Amino acid sequence: MGKISEQDERQPPVENSGRKIKSIGERLKAERESKGLSVDDVARDINMARRHIMALESENFSQFSAETYLLGFLKNYGEYLGLDVKELLSAYRIIKIQEQPVPIEPLLHTPVDIPRTVIKILIAAVVIALLGGSAYYFFLMPKNVKVEEQIVRVPVEYSLTEGFLENRFYEGDTLVIPAADNSYKILLRPIGDVITLAAPGKEIKLGLNNEALADINGDGVPELRISAVDYAQNRNDVGAQLRFEILNTGNQQEAALTVSPDTPAPDQPPATAAGRNIIFEGPSAYPFTLQAVFSGYCMFRWEIMREANRQNRTERYFVKDEEQTIQAQNGIRFWASNSSAVKIWIIGGGHNVPLELGGPGEVLVEDIYWVFEDDRYKLIQVKLES
Repeated sequence: MGKISEQDERQPPVENSGRKIKSIGERLKAERESKGLSVDDVARDINMARRHIMALESENFSQFSAETYLLGFLKNYGEYLGLDVKELLSAYRIIKIQEQPVPIEPLLHTPVDIPRTVIKILIAAVVIALLGGSAYYFFLMPKNVKVEEQIVRVPVEYSLTEGFLENRFYEGDTLVIPAADNSYKILLRPIGDVITLAAPGKEIKLGLNNEALADINGDGVPELRISAVDYAQNRNDVGAQLRFEILNTGNQQEAALTVSPDTPAPDQPPATAAGRNIIFEGPSAYPFTLQAVFSGYCMFRWEIMREANRQNRTERYFVKDEEQTIQAQNGIRFWASNSSAVKIWIIGGGHNVPLELGGPGEVLVEDIYWVFEDDRYKLIQVKLES
């Protein structure tokens, strides 16, 4: 990243406090100083590390691990100072465009004059090759060419003979539930924005991390709990990780099929009654990033939820001014030994949202994951019992 003096020549002047300011860093610093704020004041008010504020004002953009975080911090800082955020982001993109290197090789390349005779010989050679290939195709190539058959997956039928079954199902796969006088089938239909299961007499729709209680024999009492553990929208080739669990029907009071998006999956500890918070929502689920910035000593542990190939738990001891970024598709569970020593933001889909954590000395155990309810996807924060 160039120095401020080099960027002054690239950006148009912007009026601020009676003088012309050309660079992004100067705009931020001048506005902060005009409001009588110190760097420490800003860091405290918007929960941003002091070194990130200094990096923005000096335009030392290499201090940020990824451009996504840089843009998020620039947006937050600009909004806090009351500046035009769109103008700041546009100015940054102009800088990036101007910093792209100009390809030198094409400029230095000198055209080579090719004699007409050589060109005519090359054209004749190409024509002869085309004629020879055509002749081979029509006269010499074998006529009965066996086309390799495409392998088509045969749907699999599973049987629920124990208390529960968890497996990856694909379009057309079925689950058979034996009973004393009958058997019942559940079929997985094509995967769209949600998972659709054809059960006896009804369809069951599930979003990520949703559960449904199903009355499969029509007696008004649900006998089966179905959980959507993992799937990708509109990806039938990936399939869906589903869990089926037979209920103790003697203890069930539900009268029909009910959907319970708030109920934790069987492998999760129960959430506290007031521990659920919607971070952001939209028509689809998408990957998100957890950004943790530490202000003191803290043992921090995290694991990726509901991704079969990323379920290892990681933990590390952090000190002041260290950071940790965690990317996930479906969910993250994290644990911190001291909530006052860490600030956490969730970044995704153009959002940069700080999380509300506990008080000094409080141990944190929280889940961040997508749920599907009210025909929308919601990324929620759930506080768990420590």
